[in-house]
Amino acid sequence: MQLTLWTYEGPPHVGAMRIATAMEDVHYVLHAPQGDTYADLLFTMIERRDARPPVTYTTFQARDLGTDTAELLQSAIRDAYERFQPAAMLVGASCTAELIQDDPAGLAKALDLPIPVINLDLPSYQRKENWGAAETFYALVRTLADTSVVRGPLAGRRPVANLLGPTALGFRHRDDVVEITKLLGQLGVDVGVVAPMGASPADLARLGAADCNIVLYPETGDTAARWLEKTFGQPMIRTVPMGYGATCDFVREVAAACGVDPEPVIAANGSRLPWYSRSVDSTYLTAKRVFIFGDASHAVAAARVASEEMGFEVVGLGCYNREFARDLRDAAKLYGVEPLITDDYLAVEEAIAAAHPELVLGTQMERHIAKRLRIPCAVISAPVHVQDFPARYSPVMGFEGANVLFDTWVHPLVMGLEEHLLTMFRDDFEFNDAAGGVAPWRSRRGRGVDTGGGSRRAGRSAAADRRQRHRMDPRRPEGTRQDPVLRPRQGAPQHREVRRRSRARRDQRRHSLRGEVTVCALTAPHRVPPHRPRCASSSSRSTTICRGPPRGPRRHCAVRIRASACNSTPPPTGRRTPPASTRAAPTSPRATSCWRQCCSSTSTSAR
Repeated sequence: MQLTLWTYEGPPHVGAMRIATAMEDVHYVLHAPQGDTYADLLFTMIERRDARPPVTYTTFQARDLGTDTAELLQSAIRDAYERFQPAAMLVGASCTAELIQDDPAGLAKALDLPIPVINLDLPSYQRKENWGAAETFYALVRTLADTSVVRGPLAGRRPVANLLGPTALGFRHRDDVVEITKLLGQLGVDVGVVAPMGASPADLARLGAADCNIVLYPETGDTAARWLEKTFGQPMIRTVPMGYGATCDFVREVAAACGVDPEPVIAANGSRLPWYSRSVDSTYLTAKRVFIFGDASHAVAAARVASEEMGFEVVGLGCYNREFARDLRDAAKLYGVEPLITDDYLAVEEAIAAAHPELVLGTQMERHIAKRLRIPCAVISAPVHVQDFPARYSPVMGFEGANVLFDTWVHPLVMGLEEHLLTMFRDDFEFNDAAGGVAPWRSRRGRGVDTGGGSRRAGRSAAADRRQRHRMDPRRPEGTRQDPVLRPRQGAPQHREVRRRSRARRDQRRHSLRGEVTVCALTAPHRVPPHRPRCASSSSRSTTICRGPPRGPRRHCAVRIRASACNSTPPPTGRRTPPASTRAAPTSPRATSCWRQCCSSTSTSAR
């Protein structure tokens, strides 16, 4: 037993839940305590299903262990049948209830219900979720399939194929079924039964009438498909149509089993992936190092797409389900990498860090690992979270699925290539004032920037905005318009050092005058932020500086007073000082002395 914070697969009864939830008219009675009742959370919140899963729990508690828990199970089975009236019922125990050994099969059989009751013997401490799903589907098929069904001759009718493997809580299963059904229709092949997703017990009874079985997801459909092949002699198609090349092979394999021509369908495909492989843009991503991990079917198919169609270099390949370890080892030999077969996410993280990939293709856990390692990532396999059950149509199989794979895998790498653009715009003086740049149309005296659209920042008057728009007006005669693009850029590199030194001197002056405020006594449209004098003391430490008598359009008289002698905070920068006749004089006697000294000063000796 291993203590872990994450697991790629749940216990086997979760796989049984996925089968029961995917099917119609089937109910699952699970002998479990209160802590194991989380089916609603899995299927309604994560998969966003619009109906609750068909699961009933016995929900025994600790006090029930001293009484008869078998009676609780029989009551739950009886009540579920009377309430839901299913056509078939599954009965099993969770990992906790398995320790009690109440024999759910015998208790259910003793009730003698008028419907098929299928017992699920799922060893929770030896097997996991995908195996439990495959065993549940196999038990349903073996119990409900009508072995007396005989296929008719293929001549004179359209061939029929079954789609096996799609379940609830699967990675893009819903959209994959739609895409493959459309592809088979173009090929001239009808779909007989899609199971377990959307199938009822009556549909499972006619599985033997199809001409072939297409196993889209071997993890859940392979065991049942092998039994159907042995029982009905139906050929089994195991090529997973993921990617352009695999989809073409899939179409040819189905065509060979059904006796149709595959070339028109392949020629009329709507995939954009071959165009990309032939374009010059593909050279940007050639030989990118990619690490792939997931369930075996998706991992092997993704490795083929990455290597043969994207031009990536596969530097790591692994899976978490040991039942398909042989298939993954064979695929790893093709790419010259060591196969990684483990369900320990820490071992996967170590392998990713050691391989130094530029792209990670994996599950929800690999998304978190790649985020910590700052590596682009795309999800290709379950387990996944809510964001990988999109509301839009987004398959990963068929020709349209090849387009989705292209977008999903290439876009993270393209965004990685464009990171240098962010740095360029962040450090370029033309696009960032903080980098030392001054826009070419910025006023020398003002602090605002005229964007030509009337927007104005603090410190620039509306009249200055109007004058600047007039100078830039394209209706003015040629030669008189002052186009800012044609003017010398004030932010050229040779001026950066000058601006830096100017800022340093300005900061030094501000530091030396720390604790002082500027007080303006007269009204004037100047750029110096005016502040009203509210001095509490005119001590000898205060310094008075007068800029001289009023003259010209920029008449003003200013006085600097130590902040230690002020009793208030100056008004916000950019607000104009009201005229002297309308301003309220300070109430403090000493502040009044400073006020009068500022307003009456006409001497230039203190300049």
